[in-house]
Amino acid sequence: MSDATAIEAATRRLALAMDALEAAIERRRDADRTEERLAAQVQALGVDRSRLASDLDAAAAHSRRLESTNREIARRLDAAIATIRSVVEAYDR
Repeated sequence: MSDATAIEAATRRLALAMDALEAAIERRRDADRTEERLAAQVQALGVDRSRLASDLDAAAAHSRRLESTNREIARRLDAAIATIRSVVEAYDR
């Protein structure tokens, strides 16, 4: 093998190695971009979870207030019905 042939073979191997390195670098960049997108999605999900938890707490508190108000209204209606009945009974006598 002549020196020129050896140099050409070495040059081809170097070019192939450089191509393989460039491909590996591109794959790594793609993986990094994917990882960054996933990290951003996880962050967004965390923010959404916090917001939803806060909304759920507010809805639960509102529900408790509505239940309390409903009980108070039922109590007042019962008292009003009892009063009306007593008036009607007194009038019927």
